[in-house]
Amino acid sequence: MATMQSQAQYVLRTVEERGVRFVQLWFTDVLGRHKAFHVTPAELEDALDQGMTFDGSAIDGFSRTTESDLLARPDLSTFQLLPWYPQGTGVARVFCDIVNIDGTIFDGCPRQQLRRVLDGARAQGYNFFVAPEIEFFYFESLDPSATPTPIDHGSYFDLLPDDTGSQLRRQTVLTLEEMGIGVEHAQHEDAPGQHEIDLRYTDALTMADTVMTLRYVVKELARQSGVEASFMPKPLVGVQGSGMHTHVSLWRDEKNAFIGERTYGLSDLANKFIAGLVRHAPEITAVTNQWVNSYKRLVPGVEAPVGAEWARYDAAALVRIPSVKPGRMDSTRVEYRSPDAAANPYLAFAVILAAGLRGVMGNYDLPKEGKRVAPLPQSLGDALKLMEKSSLLEETLGSHLVEWFLRNKRAEWDGYRAQVTTFELERYLPLL
Repeated sequence: MATMQSQAQYVLRTVEERGVRFVQLWFTDVLGRHKAFHVTPAELEDALDQGMTFDGSAIDGFSRTTESDLLARPDLSTFQLLPWYPQGTGVARVFCDIVNIDGTIFDGCPRQQLRRVLDGARAQGYNFFVAPEIEFFYFESLDPSATPTPIDHGSYFDLLPDDTGSQLRRQTVLTLEEMGIGVEHAQHEDAPGQHEIDLRYTDALTMADTVMTLRYVVKELARQSGVEASFMPKPLVGVQGSGMHTHVSLWRDEKNAFIGERTYGLSDLANKFIAGLVRHAPEITAVTNQWVNSYKRLVPGVEAPVGAEWARYDAAALVRIPSVKPGRMDSTRVEYRSPDAAANPYLAFAVILAAGLRGVMGNYDLPKEGKRVAPLPQSLGDALKLMEKSSLLEETLGSHLVEWFLRNKRAEWDGYRAQVTTFELERYLPLL
């Protein structure tokens, strides 16, 4: 209680001293979309103390109208100024957990579900750390009626003249660091207009908040520069899409539990974790790749996984074992390569951890390197069929969230299947 009070005092003092005019109370819906309340300093103390009541039935996947009232409760440890607002007219943000009016955990809150999974791992002695590589595109505009035009023609690691993309990427990194977010490095990616920002390792809950923040910062700074940013998994034909390759490790007693004497310096626990990821990958893909468009990225020939397998060097493998620098054994980790940059990070990290821990708890044997255990789903429809039958996802995310997710995504899939695409018109209309 004393800590919460001191955090509240710090927030209120900072708001007053820095001339903050609005505080945005951020939360995330089931699909990973940003939602927020905007409160003035006059209302802030009550909001920090009591939370904000709202109609959950207004948010997809939250509540039915018969049980609609919910509470957004700020997590004061996440309070941060948004640096692009000038002194005296400032805006800050704080992430919220969604709870029922009586204070109990709301089952439809992605942040709460990730926390619950992390608490379960912690009860077994493990802390889960992640470091995603987040890819995205800069376009001249996002007009859905026209083919998007990238703002540059660069490729992997190109050092371009100080163009708009380079300036934006640099400005984004500096803004993130000003907000206390560690960036390992940033670069131009393979496709024209495609860029990547790699985030520094931290615990999974903090990282999920960070991913949401990064998306907001990237889009806002692009808007201010007169261009558009998109995390759409596959916006262009003929080039690679945008992934969120996620590096993960388990720690126990403040030591990296993935370090060992097995192949590639891995522990027996790491092998079992990888085995869990490989075995359960098909059923969790609906969560890590949740959009119809996600499956345009998971195709052969573009360094994206299409099957459940692991390898050391194969860039198209689902699970890869990155090399470790001499003397840096603490950085031993596993890279899970199927998630895309538009996934809900709270749910994605939760199911990745759950799949790996199922392998640990179930004492799974690690398949032979390069052996494909099963194909990944080839469409959102295929992924939803696997999700529906998954006891792992039911246990990890809860029936409320799984039921709504399936209902929403089936509607998306049905809507997509009913469309007649430009590809079909160009290919078949003159011929048939």
